Amino acid sequence: MLLHRGRRDAVRYISKAATRAGLLIIVAGFLSACSPAGSGPNRTQVLSGAVENGGNAHIIHVNNHVTRATAVATGYGFSNDFRNVGTLGADQIRAGDMLGLSIWENVDQGVLTSAGARSSALTQVQVDSDGYVFVPYAGRLLAAGKTPDQFRDLVTQRLGAQTPDPQVTVQRVAGDGATVSVMGRVGGQGVYPIERPTRTLSTMLARAGGVIVEPDVATVTVKRGADSGKIWLEDLYGSPDNDIVLQAGDLIVVDEDVRSFIALGAVGGQTRVPLGNKVISALEAVAMVGGLDSELADPAGVFILRNEPQAVAGRVLGKPITGSQRFVYLLDLTRPNGLFLARNFGIRDDDIVYVTNAAQWQRPLGALIGAASTISSLSD
Repeated sequence: MLLHRGRRDAVRYISKAATRAGLLIIVAGFLSACSPAGSGPNRTQVLSGAVENGGNAHIIHVNNHVTRATAVATGYGFSNDFRNVGTLGADQIRAGDMLGLSIWENVDQGVLTSAGARSSALTQVQVDSDGYVFVPYAGRLLAAGKTPDQFRDLVTQRLGAQTPDPQVTVQRVAGDGATVSVMGRVGGQGVYPIERPTRTLSTMLARAGGVIVEPDVATVTVKRGADSGKIWLEDLYGSPDNDIVLQAGDLIVVDEDVRSFIALGAVGGQTRVPLGNKVISALEAVAMVGGLDSELADPAGVFILRNEPQAVAGRVLGKPITGSQRFVYLLDLTRPNGLFLARNFGIRDDDIVYVTNAAQWQRPLGALIGAASTISSLSD
């Protein structure tokens, strides 16, 4: 009995020894496999590229000052040239309109009527590109910008010098001078007349079937001659000043916001990502690509790379700067306020969000410890 028990204890001791030896072999293999791999620069390597170390980028640790200094909204808006234009009346005569004039004369033999007739009709009188029309015995008259009643008074005045007490009527027969073109992401692209209910930008968009993209990523551009203005659709409905009065020949283009950022490194997906909103934060940007890779990411090494304009660079550094500068912002999510700073730091068009890898010996440490515990329990 004692001999049998001794043999059993000896076997158990040998088994434990073999298990420990195997664990040492696993650890040794693990450490040998932890040599640096070509998976992108780690946090230390990125920091070594700072201007202070002879590099060409300003590396800035994000704090409250930095979040405020870099808070620059995308500058969309209409200039005063767009905002200060008066309402174009739906009954105004414009270049390209076709007018019909009827003239009655209070004499048997008038200047425009034949013998025995008291009236004459000018049924197809087109307003030329300069806004003028020619009326016999009245001359070349400016019609554009006037209502039919105002133009009738002008014709009556001019003909009054040729025939006593003429009576004149003016009506618009046809006209395409006061139209706008609506293109892009709307329900119905086309050329639309400026009518009394559609004199403003918002009413014309409604006339064209409305916007067919998500409102928070829709932009509206109005081109007028050599000038153009662009706004967010939400700002159109949020501010009456942006609901500008339309003018003949305006081109309205509705599009989806094309701004984006690039996500690289230890994140859920490495790709170019549309911003998807007027403003997004660094925290939202990381979430949009699936968050940090739980096996690889170093939460203390979240970098945002961008070229800062001169004004922003000067505010961040607190000193005068000449020209745009290359900046690398560091967010350390392991700090107590790290997540709050990431929530307040805005991402801009063409930013690069790069998450470094954790030190390789740290990555599978939990798995290794778990494996060691399992082996130990099996050996007991």
